[in-house]
Amino acid sequence: MMQNTAINVVANYTMTKYLISIVGPTAIGKTALSIKLAQHFNTDIISADSRQFYKEMHIGTAAPSTEELAAAKHHFIHHKSIQDNYSVGAFERDALQKLETLFKSKQTIIMVGGSGLYVDAVTKGLDEFPDVDKSIREQLNSALQTKGLKHLQNQLKALDTKAFNTMAIDNPHRVIRALEICKGSGKPYSSFLNQGKTERNFNTITVGLTAERAIIYNRINQRVDVMMENGLLNEVRALMPYQSLNALNTVGYKELFNYLNGKWTLDFAISEIKKHTRRFAKRQLTWFKKNESTLWFDYETDMSNILKEMEQKIASHKA
Repeated sequence: MMQNTAINVVANYTMTKYLISIVGPTAIGKTALSIKLAQHFNTDIISADSRQFYKEMHIGTAAPSTEELAAAKHHFIHHKSIQDNYSVGAFERDALQKLETLFKSKQTIIMVGGSGLYVDAVTKGLDEFPDVDKSIREQLNSALQTKGLKHLQNQLKALDTKAFNTMAIDNPHRVIRALEICKGSGKPYSSFLNQGKTERNFNTITVGLTAERAIIYNRINQRVDVMMENGLLNEVRALMPYQSLNALNTVGYKELFNYLNGKWTLDFAISEIKKHTRRFAKRQLTWFKKNESTLWFDYETDMSNILKEMEQKIASHKA
């Protein structure tokens, strides 16, 4: 009954298209829920996980398995190479084009991913920033090479604590982007966020999965152990010639590069992967909690209960 009811609620509003966006911290179960919902609504899945775009990165990004990919039609999984320059703006354009095509035959589309900026790019549009002198970025890139990421992170913390606490500070591209806006405009990077969003021709229902922090951290630790058992070290070893690429300067890869380069022991590298992933999960929750319209559920909530609240949300759009 629940399935028929939910579909009927959506079908009753034939002029309205719905994007169901599933968010939450890493390792919480977003992929599993997205597949269940895609099967329930007989629809496709848009991935908004920026690390899963790259075809060379399988294990370390927790990309959907072969079985999961076969269970529902996925888009934006392994469609790029680590050598491609693929920005959030390009993803916004490509994802909107794909949604336009899919909505011609489907009422509801599922989107899933833990990359908050990429999720927001699709659902709200990107923020507009002032033009700044290109020499600022050149100086910051030089500082990254000579003084390291930590130096830039400290600068960002001093200039924009809000951005420092909410963005992916382990991503040098993001840190440099925020710093160049701070330095070039004289205003905090975060002050330009969420100022005015583009209207979309579809409604978004955001579903968030969460759990007590101890449970999230335990799931992360277990996932990292499973990744190592599944061959993450060999995956990273094969990518050693490309370790300087921005796509690989990410958790799970950079730590094992340090091990393979003789800087760390393997046990320490694994512990650092777990620590950095836990920090990333904390930032994810901070980002996603900003959306007050999100329907939050414990990660063990039965899908029938999630569908029930989604029905109410859909009905409220036309109340």
